[in-house]
Amino acid sequence: MVTRVLALIVKEFLALFRDRNSRMAVVVPPIVQLLVFGYAATFDLENVRLVVLNEDRGSLGRELVSRFERSVGFDVIGFLQTEDEIKPLIDSTRALMALRIGEECSARAGRGESCPVQVIIDGRNSNTAMLALNYVRTIVTDFNQEWAERVIGTSLPAQLTIRAWFNPNLESQWFIVPGIIALLAMIVTLVVTALSVAREREAGTFDQLLVTPLRPVEILIGKAVPGLIVGVGEASLIILVAVFWFRIPLVGSLATLYPALVIYVLSIIGVGLMISSFSATLQQALLGSFLFIVPAVILSGFATPIANMPVFMQKLTYLDPMRYFLTIVRRVFLEGAGLEYFWADIWPMSVIAVVTLATATWLFRHRMY
Repeated sequence: MVTRVLALIVKEFLALFRDRNSRMAVVVPPIVQLLVFGYAATFDLENVRLVVLNEDRGSLGRELVSRFERSVGFDVIGFLQTEDEIKPLIDSTRALMALRIGEECSARAGRGESCPVQVIIDGRNSNTAMLALNYVRTIVTDFNQEWAERVIGTSLPAQLTIRAWFNPNLESQWFIVPGIIALLAMIVTLVVTALSVAREREAGTFDQLLVTPLRPVEILIGKAVPGLIVGVGEASLIILVAVFWFRIPLVGSLATLYPALVIYVLSIIGVGLMISSFSATLQQALLGSFLFIVPAVILSGFATPIANMPVFMQKLTYLDPMRYFLTIVRRVFLEGAGLEYFWADIWPMSVIAVVTLATATWLFRHRMY
């Protein structure tokens, strides 16, 4: 019995490593996933973009600002003169947070009083916001302790208050659930389109399809439209669940969200049809889908900030359609931004859709016969 089992084990190993596709499936995906997770999946924050409104002209304000300037976690990108300058910087994501130091803080600290130090933070990405606030609390706490040690008998000078825009309580659901719309729409659309041709080939019906009057482009459109309907329908269902079950506020308009959703789903359809063109079996199509989905999710900024990734990884994210749609869906839900604010995200997503669909058409035409 042992001999027979060992012989079967050897046979399976030979079958696994004799086939080139099987060898690639064993070696390449783990290496790709390791590199993506190792470099891109990080919760360490560096160079958080910070603007400063220092209304105190004394030593306390200057010393507190210098703490943030010396910290590797923050990058002070500008000093403001008025409170009105804060909103456009945070709305446009040019700054993640603003530090506002109250008037006459140095004088009040000298009298043994506390003074207001306010942090205004972009709450659309609650994960990043909470990490950044932990850094802020550490800096302010250390500053207060050192000040109290130098000036005996005084209260803690900096009284920290936090104001989060778009997500006042920094609820993680408000950040995650809109992102799931992009995630599940991608998974469902990709699987439907990637399996379409592979299923026909494996069932032996693809040859029958070729002898019909349908041209290759018509067959491609017929394979793409169900993916579009399923992808948009899946996203619509998740939007309903997000709004009516999880009570996520939909501040913006569906008229803004749906054009971007259609372009996003079309870009995923292009990728799925490319995978389907290369796949002879359902197993290969599923493996190709998995190999695309995991890096796409990590590189999109779904869970970890893109700004924390190495520079070469940040450049790779521009090829990921999920990166752009995540920005759109979260801003529509939490901020209520209109379509005019999203051209910088829509045109790259449109380019990706055109390129992937055109490539899929070429591959489909040349691999049919």
